Amino acid sequence: MLKLIGRYAELSRIGALIAGFGESGGPAVVDITGDAGIGKSRLLGEVCSQAVHSGMSVLRGRATEFERHTPFQAFTDAFADLDGPELMRTGAAVFAEAAPVVCGVSHAPSGAPGAADRFGVYRAVARVLASLASRAGGRGLLVALDDLHWADPASLELLDHLVRHPVGGRVLLVVARRDRQSPTPLTAALTRGIDSGVVVPMELGPLSERESLTGLATDLPPGDAAELFAASEGNPLYLLSLLHAYRSGAALPGASRTARDGDLAGVPSGLRALLLDELTPLSGAERRTLETVAVLGDHATPEMLASATGHGDRELDELTGALTRRDLLRPAPGDRWTLRHPVLRALVYETTAAHERSRIHRHAADELARSGASAAERAHHVERSLTGWDPAAAGVLTEAADRLAHTAPATAAHLLDVVLRLLPQASEHSRRRAELTLARARALGVCGRLRESRDLLHHVIDSFCAEDPSLRADAIAQCAVMERHLGHSPEASALLRRELARDPGPSPGQRRSLALALGVSALMAGTYPAVRDELAGALAGARTHDDPTGEAATLALCALGEAYEGETAAARRFADEAALLTDGLTDPALTGQCESLVWLSWSETILERYAAAERHAERGLAIARRSGQLYLLPHLLMSRAYVQLSTCRLPRALQSADEAESIARGIGDSELLTFTLSFAPLIVLAAGQLGDARAMAVAEEAVTTAGASDSWWASLAWCILGQTALVNGDPQRAEEAVLRAGGGARLARVQPSIRPAQLELLVATALAGGRLDQAERWAARATEEAERLDLGGQRAAALRASAALAEHRGDGGTALRLLDEAVREYTAMGATLWEAYSLLHGVVLARSAGDGARAAAMWRRARHLADVGGARLLVDLADLIRPREAGEDHEGQAVPAEPARLTAREREIAGLVAQGFTNTRIAADLFLSAKTVEGHLTRIFRKLRITSRADLPAVLADLPEPVQR
Repeated sequence: MLKLIGRYAELSRIGALIAGFGESGGPAVVDITGDAGIGKSRLLGEVCSQAVHSGMSVLRGRATEFERHTPFQAFTDAFADLDGPELMRTGAAVFAEAAPVVCGVSHAPSGAPGAADRFGVYRAVARVLASLASRAGGRGLLVALDDLHWADPASLELLDHLVRHPVGGRVLLVVARRDRQSPTPLTAALTRGIDSGVVVPMELGPLSERESLTGLATDLPPGDAAELFAASEGNPLYLLSLLHAYRSGAALPGASRTARDGDLAGVPSGLRALLLDELTPLSGAERRTLETVAVLGDHATPEMLASATGHGDRELDELTGALTRRDLLRPAPGDRWTLRHPVLRALVYETTAAHERSRIHRHAADELARSGASAAERAHHVERSLTGWDPAAAGVLTEAADRLAHTAPATAAHLLDVVLRLLPQASEHSRRRAELTLARARALGVCGRLRESRDLLHHVIDSFCAEDPSLRADAIAQCAVMERHLGHSPEASALLRRELARDPGPSPGQRRSLALALGVSALMAGTYPAVRDELAGALAGARTHDDPTGEAATLALCALGEAYEGETAAARRFADEAALLTDGLTDPALTGQCESLVWLSWSETILERYAAAERHAERGLAIARRSGQLYLLPHLLMSRAYVQLSTCRLPRALQSADEAESIARGIGDSELLTFTLSFAPLIVLAAGQLGDARAMAVAEEAVTTAGASDSWWASLAWCILGQTALVNGDPQRAEEAVLRAGGGARLARVQPSIRPAQLELLVATALAGGRLDQAERWAARATEEAERLDLGGQRAAALRASAALAEHRGDGGTALRLLDEAVREYTAMGATLWEAYSLLHGVVLARSAGDGARAAAMWRRARHLADVGGARLLVDLADLIRPREAGEDHEGQAVPAEPARLTAREREIAGLVAQGFTNTRIAADLFLSAKTVEGHLTRIFRKLRITSRADLPAVLADLPEPVQR
């Protein structure tokens, strides 16, 4: 390998990152960018060599230009050097789940029930990487991925997952790519990582003349060397090609050789000409061998090369030896041949005659079939061999698309598009065209290309469904889902109502499915009462036709609709019947209507039946994962997360919410992402340290994602933004958010079953603004609505609102009594988090009333519940208000009588917070990690005995001078 020329600063910087990586909050990815031939791969190779020398484990893979629809190709290439026993040590179950990435498309799960979901695959890959890092003797693992601008969509989605959720432990990813040729999702993922501190960008520019000529051209006359460098424009690959031509007797380049017009594969035309000049002396057999290697790509093994060229072993050895001596071919891992550089491969591939390329691809596909390779593994060569309609080839591509639908839906959509483009327009193929188009629309929807999916479905409905009611019903139901995910619930409802009104109408089973889809659309739009009659008809039809699965699903949706509307008695009745039926059905029976478990678990969550809600969510998750119904997972995960939040199991709630967010982002549905982000701020807030600004950032992202929508989830996002803002000490923002959610003071657009909790917030904001009359009106309304709802949590919220009023009037005894009642409500329903939160408020009231013993008892229970449940916010709050009677803390230290002094660094950070700076901005300005800033803020809040950022400006002026350290 040629010695490294220049790049010492970049190499040193990466070396420093490797020396310190694995620390909490530190970078997890290095993003190397630059033009073709600028030296990215050479730098990456040097980084890998140094990592190996230091004792690290290293995986190195590369994306390739002509395999951009081979799922996970870059990552599979990286894992290729590991043997099976080494990988199996990660655990058989984890290895099996990660197999589509670790072992390649030959191990992709089938499209049948039981197939893995792609986000489960990503988590399994992260566990494999963490396991490999832990076995590297403490040195860690480096994963190097080259030429990612050519990566397939599945690899890019996996990389995005690893950027959003860095692997724990000492795992560092170093990626290299051409920035200008990078697909938008790749650039967006890495840019987000830069903003969060996970990704370190590293752009490679031209080498200097001194570095280039000292390293490569010391034997040339200085004038000639300088002219060659000027022609290369500091690009080392271009310079090497110029030097090779010069030493072979070519004249010095003219200005035209550096022209940039007519680039091929992002390569300057001058470099292209030089590389092609290297091919001129080759014999016909040598050129054909080189072309065959370029076409075969990852399948360029000696055996495949021999069969494709027709050469015997001895002749092939002579040909590859000659090409190796010219440095055109190089051996690659896995007993394969490869061209020396991707640019050279691209030029050889694209200058190979089209008929010859097709022949080689067809031969490779046939050989793979004879060896028992799956359709997914053969699909690349089959696709590139096609010159016209071929039913057998179309069958392979369709089978591959079905196999990849769950793990690589973008590739599945592409393969189906290939088949559809070649399928003859004759009438005998109309049914098949419609079915394939439906399958492609489904794949596009799964991978987040919602508008394309919707448009395809419109085409199917208008062009193919007139004579096929079953196909029409499927297309319309699927189209309604896409419209809903695009935020077009009214359009979805209109489409479904029109179909239900058709004469002759759909079959009973299709009518029920369409009615359920209509019910969901109405629920999202806040118009559930308008579809009660349709759902009643669907329920009656299911009972008439002895369809227990359909009956259970309809009951569950009715339960959710009535629970949303605050019709608690009806919701309980529907939920009881739905649970009884659902619990008596087998998993296979529920698979086709798995969404009913979403509706049932969420209705039970709203009805405060936490144990039943979690049980049904868990069952739904298991069925949805096995059957590949990914779009249901975020709904089920967030139901489970909310139960875990309320019952104060914050670490688990964080895991559930984190997984839900990852899937929602991967699906690319803004409505679904709004939903998952809506609940996340409360979980992040309760689990985070006092002063942690992340919850507010998530809440702001949720309402930004919602945009101008007035849907149920958008309203919910604004409500939770209000709750988060209030805890963060911004009552004005909190009130604005809740009023925005409700569409004004009547709160008409707020979910009726949670309205008392929002009214409690408005009582707090009115009191903070000195508007006692308004606070009294809000509190009275909260009490009235809570009594109508008959839900313990909402009664408790109304009681807390009244307690806040009593406290404001100076009636601490009444306030404490009301808080006691609220605590009893929370205890009875198992809402441990809210019980602890209310107890802490009661501590302050009891202490003010002089009842130290009672304050201490309340404090001990609250802190215990918070500590056991991982509610760090409540633990920090408890430590701030510890009553004297509670004794010493868990470290044996008494609470200081006066605020402690701040260090110079803490005073500096406090001052920036007081000026309104975010944690991210402070971290950037002071060259700290965001985690470090959060840690400082926690200590500042503890020392100053304050609970929010908004309190800082008022106390900073009276602080003593900072201590120096």
